[in-house]
Amino acid sequence: MNRMTANQLRRAWLDFFEERGHTAVPSSGLIPHHPTAPLFTNAGMNQFVPYFLGEETPPYRRAASVQKCVRTGDIEIVGTTTRHLTFFEMLGNFSFGDYFKEGAIKLAWELSTEVLGFDGDRIWATVYLDDDEAEEIWHHTIGLPAERVQRLGEADNFWEMQKGQPGPCGPNTELYYDRGPEYGPEGGPANGGEERYLEFWNLVFMQYNRQPDGSLTDLPSRNVDTGAGFDRNLALLQGVDTVFETDVLRPLLACAERLTGHRYASDERADVSLRIMADHARTITFLVSDGVFPSNEGRGYVLRRIIRRAVRHAYLLGVEGLVAPDLVDTTVEVMGEAYPELVKNQGFVRDVVVHEEERFRRTLEQGTTILDAQLDQLGEGDVLPGSVAFVLHDTHGFPLELTQEIAAERGVTVDEEGFAAEMAEQRRRAKEARKAEGADELAERFSELLEQFGPTEFTGREEYESKARVLAVLDDADGAVSIVLDRTPFYAEAGGQVGDTGTIVSETGRAEVFDTVYGAPGLVRHRARVVEGKLDPGQEVTASIDGDRRDAIRRNHTATHLLHWALREVLGDHVKQQGSLVAPDRLRFDFSHYEALSAEEIARVEDLVNREVLANHPVRHYETTREHAEQVGAIAFFGEKYGDIVRVLEAGPHSTELCGGTHVRALGDIGPIKIVSEGSIGSNIRRIEAISGFGPIDRLRREEACINRAAQLLGVAADDLVEAVERRVAEVKALRDELKALKRQAATGRAGELAATAVDGIVVARVDGLDRDAVRDLALAVRDQPGIRGVVLGSAPEGGGVAMVSAVRPDSGLHASELIAEAARTIKGGAGKHAELAVAGGKDPSALDAALAQVRAAAGLPTVP
Repeated sequence: MNRMTANQLRRAWLDFFEERGHTAVPSSGLIPHHPTAPLFTNAGMNQFVPYFLGEETPPYRRAASVQKCVRTGDIEIVGTTTRHLTFFEMLGNFSFGDYFKEGAIKLAWELSTEVLGFDGDRIWATVYLDDDEAEEIWHHTIGLPAERVQRLGEADNFWEMQKGQPGPCGPNTELYYDRGPEYGPEGGPANGGEERYLEFWNLVFMQYNRQPDGSLTDLPSRNVDTGAGFDRNLALLQGVDTVFETDVLRPLLACAERLTGHRYASDERADVSLRIMADHARTITFLVSDGVFPSNEGRGYVLRRIIRRAVRHAYLLGVEGLVAPDLVDTTVEVMGEAYPELVKNQGFVRDVVVHEEERFRRTLEQGTTILDAQLDQLGEGDVLPGSVAFVLHDTHGFPLELTQEIAAERGVTVDEEGFAAEMAEQRRRAKEARKAEGADELAERFSELLEQFGPTEFTGREEYESKARVLAVLDDADGAVSIVLDRTPFYAEAGGQVGDTGTIVSETGRAEVFDTVYGAPGLVRHRARVVEGKLDPGQEVTASIDGDRRDAIRRNHTATHLLHWALREVLGDHVKQQGSLVAPDRLRFDFSHYEALSAEEIARVEDLVNREVLANHPVRHYETTREHAEQVGAIAFFGEKYGDIVRVLEAGPHSTELCGGTHVRALGDIGPIKIVSEGSIGSNIRRIEAISGFGPIDRLRREEACINRAAQLLGVAADDLVEAVERRVAEVKALRDELKALKRQAATGRAGELAATAVDGIVVARVDGLDRDAVRDLALAVRDQPGIRGVVLGSAPEGGGVAMVSAVRPDSGLHASELIAEAARTIKGGAGKHAELAVAGGKDPSALDAALAQVRAAAGLPTVP
């Protein structure tokens, strides 16, 4: 074996293949973009899928890479073994219609035996069940003895991106290394010990495309996709038993040891938690660095689950402080040389995971308490009701997987069907109203029109009024119609920009357009009401948009792009658009960020965009190839589908993005830009609303009028308004304090009256009309009367609900919370746990008398007739 460090292995791999005509291709990000791709990049071939499918012409015939990957399909067993990982690196070499089986096998044998130094007499191979060609190459060309080439079925030696799902696939051959009898029984990969025969390289002969119906068709060319597990190869080269002992994962294991105070290999239960923390550290760091944010959907949900899994296992080992920051820092220290973007994004990644861990630790504490109480009532083999799991999930943010994991540790299963039923009911209640009747029929008609006439010609970039011909007038909902023209100046809602309004006029009628959308891809649908006469298919019409409204929309749309640039300048490159609305009266911009913007940050963003506006830089909006757009640095957004020809918007010297909307011709046309609100709309998603053009001026006028009116009411000049308000606030506070003191005096006076009703030193009474604070003050005043041991008062305030207070002396032998515990449930509420003073609130005033009767019974007092 040639002992290598991690960085040496990466370099040796790429050098070997570059010397043999391969192009070294950098690792792609962990978010794949092809429609057939999985949730995360899970193999080296993901970035080459368009080449394998023949959708794009590869710029090279041979390639090699070291690809970062994430797989979470078997996350439940990660940590319980010494081989499974969620994050890993895949060493790969690829042929796009160049060499095939023989070339791939020869290269693999040469690199394994001559570069890595593996003993050829300890290498085994498996091939697909009916792949005679691959077996022949191994036996006769490479010289591998026949007994060391084994045939396996589809589950082992037929590779697909996702089993049974559409996409490129093909038979494969795998290389295994025999680690010796001390690791398990003999018999080769098919029959021997799994730890003994360690798979270290998979060569996939990509020649088929799996269709949606499950059938296989030939790809345009025969290709090779190989993947060698970086961590497994490293373990073999460094002579260690497990991947967790290599120079990549051992420092992360040491970090977990330091954080928890547990030494690895001392206790198996602790070892599982330490391995989970070490493995998840890389997954968390790389996913956040690549732009994935914790959330409740899709990739963000998987990331959130991984963060929470690591934190919970630290929690199980008694860690009360934060662990994620140290795990991130250690990951960057270990892998920053190979992946410099980690160093660049380190501070940002730390901020995101700290925010998430802090939130989850609060959730973990609350949810665990509730779940433990439920599990204490169950025995091993019992089932936790799905309704309990749902409440934990819905009310306390406790993921189902976490509930299952904790329950499993106690030998309890979770009623998944019951949980699913609760979730389905919630979705049913929250589901939006069904589409208007006839919508499906309309959609079919629009598809027919598109097939018959092709897409609508959009003239609205140059014209506000165009001559056009009517192709169809279709009945719509609520007495409206949908008009389809061959050409139109109306912009159909897309990319966040609202649709245009205006008029369509013919010789025989007039229609007012109140919205413009797409009826089918490329086919513009004018939703309108006919206000005069009628419009018929085949007529020539004049289509005119509301020009003032369009101008306002254009100002707001270009302002949105400036805001995006400014937010990235102020907050960092992690800011990415998550959604937008561009309307005539305002703009709304949703973006990825993990905390609220400060007033200073908002001011800096406003200053940046308005400086650009005042500079009046020109705006260029043009069509070009996608390749050229990428060369000029245009920002594209994940989830958007771009063709070979795209529209690029250059809003001044700094903002260059892909956008198909309508825009101003110079930044000065926008006018002033003012942010009016900023807030959260989801986990790590923020929303800004802003106005431009005449909007800030109208807002300023309204605020001036409001200030002047307030000053008039206070009888001061507008410049003195703040001081006058401060004086009035102080006066109101003083009056409230005085009123509060008077109420306390009144309560004290009533205290003697209530104390006189005591039985065995205990007062239980109803005192309607008082709010909770007043009831509390009165209860304390009664308690302090001579001879009183304890007091419980209940009130049904005018505003609704129930207030109940229990107060006892320390030496009374009574417990305040216990006195009203049952009564609190009767009024449909809950009470505090304090021994000397407990306050309860409830929802059912009609049950107050019954609740007070329960208190009397609990205190051993006679029932009041």
